[in-house]
Amino acid sequence: MNLLGTIHSPADLKALPPADLPQVCAEIRHAICDQVSKSGGHLAPNLGVVELTVAMHYVFDFSYDRLLFDVGHQCYTHKLLTGRLPLLPRLRQRGGMSGFPEPRESKYDLFTVGHAGTAIPTAVGMARGDSLNGEGWTSDQPNGRRTVSLIGDASIVNGVAMEGLNNAGTLKRQFLIILNDNGMSIAKPQGAVSAYFDRLRLSHTYGEFKKRAKEMAKRMPGGESLKDLYHRMGESSKAFIAENHWFEHFGLVTVGPIDGHDLPTLIDFLNEAKHFDHPMVLHVKTIKGKGYEFAENDACTFHSPSAFKIETLENEGCKVEMKKGGRSFTAAFGDILTSLMERDPKVVACTAAMPDGTGVNKVIDKFPTRVWDSGICESHAFDMMAGLAKTGWKPFFALYSTFLQRAFDQAFQEGALQGLPVRLCLDRAGLVGGDGAVHHGFCDIALLSVLPKACIMAAMDESSLRACIEFMNEYSEGISSVRYPRDSVSARFEDVPCPPFEMGRARQLVGHNNPDAAILSFGVCAIDAAEALAILSNDHMQSDGSENEREYAVELYDARFAKPIDCDLLCRLLGNGIPVITVEDHSIRGGFGAAVLEACNSLGLDTRLVTRMALPDRWIYQGERKEQLAEAGIDGASIARTIRALLDGQSVAAASPAVVSTM
Repeated sequence: MNLLGTIHSPADLKALPPADLPQVCAEIRHAICDQVSKSGGHLAPNLGVVELTVAMHYVFDFSYDRLLFDVGHQCYTHKLLTGRLPLLPRLRQRGGMSGFPEPRESKYDLFTVGHAGTAIPTAVGMARGDSLNGEGWTSDQPNGRRTVSLIGDASIVNGVAMEGLNNAGTLKRQFLIILNDNGMSIAKPQGAVSAYFDRLRLSHTYGEFKKRAKEMAKRMPGGESLKDLYHRMGESSKAFIAENHWFEHFGLVTVGPIDGHDLPTLIDFLNEAKHFDHPMVLHVKTIKGKGYEFAENDACTFHSPSAFKIETLENEGCKVEMKKGGRSFTAAFGDILTSLMERDPKVVACTAAMPDGTGVNKVIDKFPTRVWDSGICESHAFDMMAGLAKTGWKPFFALYSTFLQRAFDQAFQEGALQGLPVRLCLDRAGLVGGDGAVHHGFCDIALLSVLPKACIMAAMDESSLRACIEFMNEYSEGISSVRYPRDSVSARFEDVPCPPFEMGRARQLVGHNNPDAAILSFGVCAIDAAEALAILSNDHMQSDGSENEREYAVELYDARFAKPIDCDLLCRLLGNGIPVITVEDHSIRGGFGAAVLEACNSLGLDTRLVTRMALPDRWIYQGERKEQLAEAGIDGASIARTIRALLDGQSVAAASPAVVSTM
C-alpha cells in the first residue's frame, strides 16, 4: 500500500502507527529522487532530513505551532507532508512546487526563505510576538504555540544566526532550535565552529553533569538553576545533555547529538522538547544524501544537481549520468581565474561557501595558500578581501549576486570608503530559473552604483568575461564588479574579435550608416537583443523572397559599463535624434537604464528619446529562465515587439511589461 499518497496533511501522518513511519520515509525519498532526476533541484539536503521532518510533524502541530526553516532548500519532505504532493511533478516550474518555503503555497510555510542565517532570528521574533499576544507556550500555558527553528547545512556559522542565538537564550518560554549537523554545507564546511562540532564529545553520566550544574547555572538567564532544568527534562534527554557545549554560553540547554535517522529516538526527544519551557538546542547528526549511495558519496555534486539518469548495470552497480548543457559562465569564470592566477602571483580569491557554484573550486586545490572558502559569511569574506587589498594583494571575491546585499555594509565601509580595489564576480545575476524569487540577482547595480569610484560591468559571453576580468585586475581606484547569469555562454559573437575593456566605453556589435534606433544592452541581454534584430530581419523578408515595405535599421551596442556610462555615445546618438532602447536583466529601479537617464539629464540630452527595458517592479517566481525572460518582457521576441512599436509610432508599453518609455 502506498502511504504517502494517503497523506494530505500532517493530521493524516499522525494517524499512522509508528511502525508505518519508516515506509513513509522510504516513499518520500523515492518521490524526491525520482522528481529531482527529471527536473533538477536540491537532492542531497532533502534526502538527509526525511526522518527528522517526519518526526517533527509527528510530534508538533505546525498548523498552530511555528516552524521556521533556515536556507529553505531542505523543505521538500515538509511540503509533501503538508498537502503538496500533487505539485511535486512540476518542482521548481511554473504552477508547480517551489524549491523553497513559500507562503503563497501553504499556511505551513511562514516565510519565503532562500538565504542562510534567518531561521533563528525570525523564530525569536515570532516567539516574542506570540508571547506578547498571550499565545506563547509555557508550562503555565499548555495551549500556547510552540516554536521550532530548523537550521543546517553549516548555516549556523552565519553572523545573523549567531545574533539570533544571542537573543534566543533570553526567552523565558519553550523555544527549540534543531541543529541538523550533516558535516556539510553546500561544500565542505569551513571555520573554527565547524571544526568544533567535528571534535565534540559528550558526557553521558549524571554524576559528571551535576559537577557542572552550579557553574553553568550562573550563565542561565534569570539565574535559574540548571539542576532544576535538568530534573524537568525527560529521562532519555538526561543522558545526552552536552558537556561544555558551545551553545551553553548563549544560555541554551543543549541536548545531543542524536541519530537523525533513528525515528523512535527522534520522536522521544522531540516529545520531551515539546514540553520543555526553556530555550533548547537539539543537536541532530544526519547524513546528507541519505538513502542513495551516489548522493551520500558525492553530496557536493548532488546538493543541487540538474536532471540526471540512474542506471543499474550488472556487475557495476548504480551509475548516474548527469544531463549536460552548454558551457556555463561559471565554468568559464573558473578557467579565466585559473589562467589569471597562473600569470599574476598577486591575485588571491575567495568565495562564501560556494566553490562549485562560482567556479572557484578550480583554483582552491591549485593555489591553496591564495584561495579561501570562508563559509556562509559574505560580510566577513568581503572584509577579509579588503584586508588583503590593504596589504597589496589583488582580491577577487566570487559570490552569487543575490548574496551581495549581505555584504553591502562592508562594501561601503571597508571597501569603497577606503578606496580599496576589491573585485566582485557576481554569478547568478539577473533571473535564475528554478530557484525563483529568493535567488534572483536583481539589485546589484542599484547597490553598488551609489559607491564613489565603483566600476560596474557585465559580461555578454566568455570572451567579454575574460576581457572584463583582465580590466578588473588592473583597476585600482576602488571596487569593481562584473555580473553574469546562471546560463550557458553564447557563441553568437565568438567569431568576432573582442576588444579590451576601456573605462566607460561601449562596444558596437551591429552598426548602420543611418540608424532608426540604437539598443544599449547590458551584459547577456546583448544576445537577446541580437536575436530581436534577427527576428526583425526575418520578418522583413516575405516567404516568396520579396521584402516588406518597412525595414528597421537598428544599431546594437554592448554597453559593458553601468558606471561610468559611455557619455560620448549618448551624445552622438541622442544628439542626432536617434532613439535609444536600454535592455538589462536588473530591476527597472536603480539599474543600467536609470544610470543612462541620469547621465542624459546631466548632459542636457533629451531623455524623451530613451526607452528602458528591465525587470518589472514585481516578483517573478520559479520557472525556466527563458520563461522568466518572456514574463519580464526582455527576451528576443519582446525586444523585437518594442522596436516595432517604437519605430511605428505605437504604444511601447503594450509591447512588453518591462518597458518604461519617456517619449
